Amino acid sequence: MLYFFTAWLRTAFDLPGFGVFQYVTFRAAAATITALLISFIIGPIIIKLLKKKQIGEQAKQELQATGNHSLKAGTPTMGGLIVLAAVLIPTILWANIQNTYVLLIVLITVGLGAVGFLDDYLKVIKKMKKGLIGRYKIVGQVLIGCIVGGTIYWYPEWFSTSFQAVNTMTTVPFAKNIHFDFGVFYIPAVIFILTATSNAVNLTDGLDGLAIGTVGIAAFALAVICYVSGNAVFAQYLNIVHLRGADELTIYCAALVGASLGFLWFNSHPAQIFMGDTGSLALGGALGGLCVLIKKEFLLPILGGIFFAETLSVIVQVGYFKYTKKKTGEGIRLLKMSPLHHHYEKLGLHESKIVTRFYIIAILLAIITMATFKVR
Repeated sequence: MLYFFTAWLRTAFDLPGFGVFQYVTFRAAAATITALLISFIIGPIIIKLLKKKQIGEQAKQELQATGNHSLKAGTPTMGGLIVLAAVLIPTILWANIQNTYVLLIVLITVGLGAVGFLDDYLKVIKKMKKGLIGRYKIVGQVLIGCIVGGTIYWYPEWFSTSFQAVNTMTTVPFAKNIHFDFGVFYIPAVIFILTATSNAVNLTDGLDGLAIGTVGIAAFALAVICYVSGNAVFAQYLNIVHLRGADELTIYCAALVGASLGFLWFNSHPAQIFMGDTGSLALGGALGGLCVLIKKEFLLPILGGIFFAETLSVIVQVGYFKYTKKKTGEGIRLLKMSPLHHHYEKLGLHESKIVTRFYIIAILLAIITMATFKVR
């Protein structure tokens, strides 16, 4: 909105200095600051409202004797509403909302946020222990994936002429001028990526500040990648596919960084509020969606290494337990508990130390991800 308003002011009244509002870098910085301010303003209001309505999280029984989890019972949840507001409002204000990349990432965020909100609503307000039944949650994730994948597959001209030649292709990390074409399997691949990443962040959201902090780190790296992918000069220098218009996603990523920092203010240990599925499903899907839109799907296991490890720990734990139970009649656990962060809690590490170390690993993975553009 401000993007078009300032452009109109500049043209209509020939006002000096308003040209700065057309620069992606300036609008990205403005989006970060706006997201932070929104978080700080509405955060206390939503926390107070959730406490008044007694909308709180239940402590996990299996963690009652571990760390401070017994003290977490009753902490307000559904804090993803703060994150979503702090991401979407700056994006609408500062980005070109007619840009198809921006429209799709907003669709992913709102759509998966709605699925997560429904799950939280059923769990904490309607007191349904399992919340939204798993298969219905999958239906929502698949529907969003179909819309995004189908739009890119069937309407590549909505993006740019440069996008048309690579609409089903993706970049191969550490390889120069080599691309992988999903072909007719592109839409199923998009569905899988959005579903996997949204669930992966949801699994990671188990310690104070863990999920939101790692999302913010990944978002910062994606902001850089989106900018260079949409900039013809940088794209040519780095020898990557130039996606005209993709630099507008930098504003969204910058807003996500600001929203992550703002929410971390309240979610750091000891947490005043939890994100809930409202935030985790939306943010996980957003990370996957960004990688899909800028043709960097194969970078997800590196950039989202923390989320990948957390998901893998659950798969391995459940798979090995079922296998040993079938073979010997007694299930054996490889980890003390899954996801991975709870395993380290069971080993006696304080959750703040676990979260800090995961942050360090996430930063290293973000650096490696950006280094792939030159190490080829």
